Amino acid sequence: MIAIKRILIPIDFSETSTAAVAYGVDLAERYGAAVHLLHVIEKSAIPPEPEFPLGIFQGQTVARERLVDVLNAAQRKAFRSEVAVNIGSPSIEIIRYAKDHDVDVIVMGTHGRSGVSHMLMGSVAEKVVRKAPCPVLTVRHPEHEFVMPEEADAPSAGARA
Repeated sequence: MIAIKRILIPIDFSETSTAAVAYGVDLAERYGAAVHLLHVIEKSAIPPEPEFPLGIFQGQTVARERLVDVLNAAQRKAFRSEVAVNIGSPSIEIIRYAKDHDVDVIVMGTHGRSGVSHMLMGSVAEKVVRKAPCPVLTVRHPEHEFVMPEEADAPSAGARA
């Protein structure tokens, strides 16, 4: 049997990462797993400052506050949630966090980049899938929800008996 004790959900505060939270929370409920929420501030997005980099710390504080609000108080307690804000390359930081915290599964959104943008930059989700030390569940469209077995087995409204 697969034991899932720690679930990492990287959050960039997009619709797809919000959808990934729903999947991660469902898995955490089913397995009694702890939920780790991680936001990565991309280092290249930080403007260089000649003196003390106050902007970095303000950004980390705001991101941490937003991460804490992703789960309600009952969920934070039930899932023994941990939040972290790292600075660096998102894919590298996600993989590093998963290794350092012995994560069993990563649940993350993907933006489905295509064309030239994908060829030049790749996607964070693709890089994580290729190099993560554990399985990765990627969530593409927020409108696709889990179908519970009892729902799937029930006859549809228009079906004959």
